Amino acid sequence: MSAPIAVIDTGICNLRSVTKALEAVGAFPVVVRTPAELDASAAEGLVLPGVGALRDCVFSLRSSGLDASVKEWIRLDRPFLGVCLGMQALFDESEEGGVKGLGVFAGKVIRFRLPAPYKVPHMGWNTVRFDQADSPLREGLGDDSESFYFVHSYHCVPQDTSLVLARCDYGLPFVAAIGRSRVFATQFHPEKSQGKGLQIYRNFAASAQAPLIR
Repeated sequence: MSAPIAVIDTGICNLRSVTKALEAVGAFPVVVRTPAELDASAAEGLVLPGVGALRDCVFSLRSSGLDASVKEWIRLDRPFLGVCLGMQALFDESEEGGVKGLGVFAGKVIRFRLPAPYKVPHMGWNTVRFDQADSPLREGLGDDSESFYFVHSYHCVPQDTSLVLARCDYGLPFVAAIGRSRVFATQFHPEKSQGKGLQIYRNFAASAQAPLIR
C-alpha cells in the first residue's frame, strides 16, 4: 500500500474532491485537522487545499496550530502540495483584507486589475505554460503547455522568480504554479481539471514515495 498523504481540512476546502482525486491515482489520503493527527498519520506527503477567503484559511491553520506544522514540513523539504488558497497562504501577505500569510516564501498576493472584457474572478479553463522543464510535477504532461481549471480573484507575486513553475495569461501574465525540490503549489485546481489534473496528483504522489536526492 502507498504511504499515506495527509490532506489538511481547514473547514473551507473542497476536501472530498481532493481526497477522491488522490484515491483515483492510487494514493492513500488521510484527513488531518490538528498537528497531533498529522504526526499520527505517518504521512509522506502533505496537501493544503482551499477555496473561498484566504483570511478564513489562514485563521483556521493558526487556530489549529497547523500553520507551524506546514512551515516545518516545508523547511524540511518534505513533499508538499498547496492548491489555490493553499498556494496563496504560503506568501507574506495578501491584498484580500490585508491578510498576513504564513511567510514561507517572500511575496504578495494581489487582486487582478484587468481591462474590459476580462472579468474577475478568473473562472474556467486556461492554458498553463511550464517554466521548470525538469520538475517532477509535470511528468507525463505536454512539453510546453496544458489546460487547467481556475477559480480565483487574486494571484501570487513571488519575490524569487526561480520559484515559478508555471505561468498563465488572463489579461496579463500571472504565476499559475510554484515549485522548489519537492514543494509545489498550484493556483489552478487539479481536482477539477480532469485527466491532466489527475496527472498532477499522480506526480505528487510519486514524489512523496521517492527518496530525496540532494
